[in-house]
Amino acid sequence: MDIERLKNDSKLVLCRKYYYGGFAFLPFLWTINAFWFSRDAFYKPHFEEQHQIRQYVIRSGIGAFVWLVIFISWTCVFQINRASWGELGDQLSFVIPRGIP
Repeated sequence: MDIERLKNDSKLVLCRKYYYGGFAFLPFLWTINAFWFSRDAFYKPHFEEQHQIRQYVIRSGIGAFVWLVIFISWTCVFQINRASWGELGDQLSFVIPRGIP
């Protein structure tokens, strides 16, 4: 999708949709929002909708970063403690490895 072809008000609507879509446990939308609209939010000459787009881009970037930290933290905790959790660790596993690491 080429967002350069969109008018500024359409960009704001799309940016807002991606921002609110991220609250549906889809942090990937926040990542896309932060990258796609960062040029419009920070580097383009001033236009009327730029301030709102900038707010959505900053909030999307922060939200994506928080989700990334949570995901990495959970992955580390799970990988370190899966064997000691016994049956619960096995139930949470998609693939159950053999033996104790």
